[in-house]
Amino acid sequence: MNSEVKLSDFETTATRLVEAGKAPGVAAMVADESRVLYRWVTGFADIEKQQRLQVDDVFFIASMTKIVTALACVQLVEQGRLGLEEDASAIVPEMVVKVLTGFDVNGQPMLREPKRKVTVRHLLTHTSGQTTDLWNPDTIRYIEAMKLPPVPGCRPEAFMTPLVFDPGEGWEYGVGSDRVGRIVEKVSGQRLADYFKEHIFGPIGMMETSFILSPAQRATLAPVQIRQPDGSFKLSGFEVSQTPEMYMGGAGLYGTAPDYIRFLQVFLNDGRGAHGQVLKPETVQLFTANHIGDMEWPGMKSAIPAMTADVQLLPGMPKRWSLGALRNEADVPGRRKAGSQFWAGLSNTYFWVDLTSKLCGVTASAYFPFADPPAIEIFDALERDSYRAFR
Repeated sequence: MNSEVKLSDFETTATRLVEAGKAPGVAAMVADESRVLYRWVTGFADIEKQQRLQVDDVFFIASMTKIVTALACVQLVEQGRLGLEEDASAIVPEMVVKVLTGFDVNGQPMLREPKRKVTVRHLLTHTSGQTTDLWNPDTIRYIEAMKLPPVPGCRPEAFMTPLVFDPGEGWEYGVGSDRVGRIVEKVSGQRLADYFKEHIFGPIGMMETSFILSPAQRATLAPVQIRQPDGSFKLSGFEVSQTPEMYMGGAGLYGTAPDYIRFLQVFLNDGRGAHGQVLKPETVQLFTANHIGDMEWPGMKSAIPAMTADVQLLPGMPKRWSLGALRNEADVPGRRKAGSQFWAGLSNTYFWVDLTSKLCGVTASAYFPFADPPAIEIFDALERDSYRAFR
């Protein structure tokens, strides 16, 4: 059901792009700290079957998992059970903490010891040197040389990739959050799915978010589609393993837009969920602060164009990284305030949460490539229209 409130500019933009075949469909929601202000949907969950999208359909939220895993980690920091400067490899010794320097004449990787330890903070902020094949050609070459399995299969060996720079000396998106998920398991003594359910999803009321799809969730799943060379969409067949050896703290969750809005509202409510406190107010401030100093977020250059375009959000705006998301360091005119948190998921799901204006929003689609210009145009239109209507 769509909202009685109309965001005309956003709806015009989204409808135009969906009807032009630029995106299969989109669900959108906006909320303040206490209520949902807007919900709207258009297009198809499955173009081939002409199955209409619903606003509460289940989506693969991919890297929007990262901020959930970060919140779990920071809960343990808040409790004094974990420190941000702790040596991560002492907690999860299976990590590869050597730096890749190149490849020999036989194509085998050459590695050296890092100058310093990888800390928990490094993993949370993507400054550890760990990478992913989606945005690093050398990581692709390493995976091929070492015959590592694909990441969506959720086998531990898939994450055994090296660093590409010394910890703390750069920013590159990678599998650090998956390592944070293992740290949460080691420190808490719970599997990540169980920890999330007890300490995050329960207190917030996120009943439709999980790593493993229930029959009811699968019945409302928007399957991930992929754009073809002729511009059409077809089913990709992509799915994160439903029999995982390890849970992907970086990108493994499925969930709904209403659930994710509830999650974002926690940051607008000083750490309170619908059914209990999730973080202390002062921990919310710690979580959302800049944790990479003067280091500028460099954007992300695609290494697999079929899966992702280059990523350059809010070009020209200074951006840093908190413990769980990108943050803009200045006000965006007519939109979010400085210090707002925002990020996205591989199948074109996006969020922002503005702690100053007390406004958050989500757009959810289910297709590759990520960072697709039409999907970003839709997300930007939702945000602009929301600030005109609600702030």
